[in-house]
Amino acid sequence: MKFHPTPLHGAYTIELEKRGDDRGFFARFFCQKEFEAAGVPMPIVQINNSLSAKAGTLRGMHYQLAPAAEIKVVRCIRGALYDAIVDLRPDSPTFGKWFGVELTAENRTMIFVPQGFAHGIMTLTDDTEAFYLVNAFYAPEQERGLRFDDPRFGIEWPRAPVEVSPKDSSWPDFDPVFHGIESLRGLT
Repeated sequence: MKFHPTPLHGAYTIELEKRGDDRGFFARFFCQKEFEAAGVPMPIVQINNSLSAKAGTLRGMHYQLAPAAEIKVVRCIRGALYDAIVDLRPDSPTFGKWFGVELTAENRTMIFVPQGFAHGIMTLTDDTEAFYLVNAFYAPEQERGLRFDDPRFGIEWPRAPVEVSPKDSSWPDFDPVFHGIESLRGLT
């Protein structure tokens, strides 16, 4: 696997290292030793799967407060999606910044989302499916979210969303107290 730093401190895109022949190719989707060698240990406790029927479906921007803050590795396995992350760690040099990347079944690129980041996706094709490797169990009492169109962050989505859940569309404007930002200190 090849780890490519993003403009956000501690976040990476991950490219598969394919070993190909006439049959096709073989590549590791995950290797704990390679993640540790890259300085991004990833003890997996859940593997999640999402399917979105319509292009323009938006899911996010989700995160969990400490001590349930999550690390995620996301890969699109069918169709295409735009993946966006926001650094919410108050002691990070990239606090409040966002980054986005297109993940497709064809490019097989993954994104490593550190603890203390909000994460969301927008599907670019119908019937888009994604896998998420996660290092912490879902903890609803620690769940928080940013609204996808919060002007504080100004995320530039590739299109207007056509589907957003009531929960995801009703997160309040950014408020450091409500959003539990101090609990994310020290996660850099």
